[in-house]
Amino acid sequence: MMSTGGLITRAAAILPGAETPPVTTPREPAREAAERELSKPMYHENDPSLMDRALRKFFGWLDDMLDAASGATPGGGFGLLVVLLLVLLAGGALWWRLGTPGRVATGAGVLFSDGVRSAADHRTAAEAHATAGRWTEAVQERMRAVVRSLEERTLLDPRPGRTADEAAAEAARSLPDHASDLRAAARTFDDVTYGGRTADADAYARLRTLDLALDRAKPLLTGPTA
Repeated sequence: MMSTGGLITRAAAILPGAETPPVTTPREPAREAAERELSKPMYHENDPSLMDRALRKFFGWLDDMLDAASGATPGGGFGLLVVLLLVLLAGGALWWRLGTPGRVATGAGVLFSDGVRSAADHRTAAEAHATAGRWTEAVQERMRAVVRSLEERTLLDPRPGRTADEAAAEAARSLPDHASDLRAAARTFDDVTYGGRTADADAYARLRTLDLALDRAKPLLTGPTA
């Protein structure tokens, strides 16, 4: 005797219009096949690059941070913008006042770090730097020429390790009419030598004018009266 299932199977095979039973694939091989198919480059031509995804994530994080900060800042977004502008202005002021971070004075701002040269030698070097457009070096050499000239005229005692500020303060005692210009020259020297600033033609012109003026100035040998 044939079972009901056997009759159904035989009938499906004999009948010409009978449908073929669906072929089933186990779940794990099907998943692997789908992954292999989807990993083909043709499916990823328009995908964002790694950099694009990183930037989107960063800007999303930044947007969340700004939203949280604006909610905690009086005035909301406008208040936050004002705070950010104030921070930027304060940072700019500090940079202008202190110069580039990481560049600090060495040797307490010593003027002369090499062998002894005459004022004329320093002037010649300064003019050579100025002609080549090396304004920072030109300013440095011109300030050294100013101080060396004062030493040669015995208005300053030759002293190793003297700083530009010290030289300006000492020279102002015998040249009080040029005290402010001497202090400004010393500050310019310190700014370009130890503060990370860059000199320009105007800064050198001021140093050169001061040098020539001091060379013609008559010192107050007895010192200023009280």
